[in-house]
Amino acid sequence: MERRQLEYFVAVAEETSFTRAARRERVAQPAVSAQIQRLERAVGQPLLHRSAGPVRLTSAGEALLPHARAALAALRDGQSAVDEVTGLLRGVVAIGTVTAHPVEIARLMADFIADHPAIEMTLVADASDALVDKLADGRLDVAIVSIGVDEGPPGLDFEVITDESIEAAVAPRHALGRRKVLRLDELCDHPVISLPVGTGLRSRFDTACAAAGLRPHIAFEASSPVELVEMARYGLGVAVLPQSMARGRTNLHAMPVSPELRGRLVWAWRRDRTNPAARRFCERARRMIASGVAVAPVS
Repeated sequence: MERRQLEYFVAVAEETSFTRAARRERVAQPAVSAQIQRLERAVGQPLLHRSAGPVRLTSAGEALLPHARAALAALRDGQSAVDEVTGLLRGVVAIGTVTAHPVEIARLMADFIADHPAIEMTLVADASDALVDKLADGRLDVAIVSIGVDEGPPGLDFEVITDESIEAAVAPRHALGRRKVLRLDELCDHPVISLPVGTGLRSRFDTACAAAGLRPHIAFEASSPVELVEMARYGLGVAVLPQSMARGRTNLHAMPVSPELRGRLVWAWRRDRTNPAARRFCERARRMIASGVAVAPVS
């Protein structure tokens, strides 16, 4: 097995597409197909189901994937260890974020690359659940994710960015437009506007409803809290939002929910991280976040 074969195999498995894998690896698609065919000959088994629609792994492919990721991670760590000894910091730092957060991530990246120009950085946005999974299996080095106030994802350490209430928000003309506090069961009597399943805020809301034996009617979902704000302003329902997004907006009335819902945004990383570049970037980001230098209000 060769490094390039494993890289292309992992890319196809994660992208579920030869075309997207080739784009990600910055090569022509035939090169990806050829290398994976060589890998299949080396292991003596087909690794992928090639058919219309998303590419799927065979049982042999499923068995190989975690070992391929581990082998590539070991190669990267070996190169990083040599670079660290020689004083050269290079490699790739993979960062993930939720769609709305107060961290000036572009500023952090630009400052770090200015000091370490040999570093490559990638940035993806996704739901919290997906980001935690990618941290756990090594696809990401660090991520900004939402968790509950009493949660600690296994295998991860984190620095708290924000810790705030989750509130309900409606247009002033809404039937709830004069309420000061809204009980959770009352909220569930109205159409709810929420982030989708897999996001941290939605997990906090769904968990609270399940514990109270409530089944909310999720009328609308949107991937960004800003979109939730707009739908609530136009009277489409009750938006479930972080307090910082719900308060201080024209044409929007915010209410605390009883019992209180709270959530945290955190800067998270693998406890056993070995990538020197990612470790250095994470340490710098933590210092800047703790000092407030790289944190701005969410608009």
